[in-house]
Amino acid sequence: MVTPTEQEHPKKAFGWAARDSSGVLSPFKFSRRETGEKDVTFKVLYCGVCHSDLHMVKNEWGFSTYPLVPGHEIVGVVTEVGSKVQKFSVGDKVGVGCMVGSCTSCDSCSNNLENYCPKMILTYGAKYIDGTTTYGGYSDTMVADEHFVVRIPDNLPLDGAAPLLCAGITTYSPLRYFGLDKPGMHVGVVGLGGLGHVAVKFAKAMGVKVTVISTSPTKKEEAIEHLHADSFLVSRDQDQMQAATGTMDGIIDTVSAFHSL
Repeated sequence: MVTPTEQEHPKKAFGWAARDSSGVLSPFKFSRRETGEKDVTFKVLYCGVCHSDLHMVKNEWGFSTYPLVPGHEIVGVVTEVGSKVQKFSVGDKVGVGCMVGSCTSCDSCSNNLENYCPKMILTYGAKYIDGTTTYGGYSDTMVADEHFVVRIPDNLPLDGAAPLLCAGITTYSPLRYFGLDKPGMHVGVVGLGGLGHVAVKFAKAMGVKVTVISTSPTKKEEAIEHLHADSFLVSRDQDQMQAATGTMDGIIDTVSAFHSL
């Protein structure tokens, strides 16, 4: 049996790809598969830049293969749906996150935990079930099984929606999972970067009291004035930290650098 190659796919696509670990992206012509019976094809309008993209482009995790088209915070408008697609129609606003496939039959898949499936397929830099390479959202078009496509509400701007497909769910999920989403609760958010500011916005939308904890006093204005956090702690100020001990229901830590808990 001959393994299909990317060249056999009929749909022409254009994107930006890394050819090596230099971190440089350049124009890349490739192809997507035809819309299968359960597939959704959409025109990519926006794609967030996740730090995972930078790690993958530079092969900092050691398993990147090239050419590599990054991007897993992908949003756009549906242009075609397969004959058995039930949840989407042409013209719908949709998004795709960090996975496009799984085995569909293991315990994890049966419990909506496809991210733990041993055969989970990443949106880019992986092998799809037909043996071809997956390419991400730094491109003009996307094809994915409808199970891994999400609907974007019409009242949500697409450019703002894109980062929610990874940075958003990374903070939304623990707030919900650990029950820190009830009005009147008090949550600390450590770090006010890409993840931290989204955590603040979600928590405030849930009616939660939010304290931002940061090493940077200069971020206080952004936290309080722009993101409407309730209070701000400078983590290097031991008096402030001591006074806040035991006052929160939970803390979500978004700092990726090594730091003292």
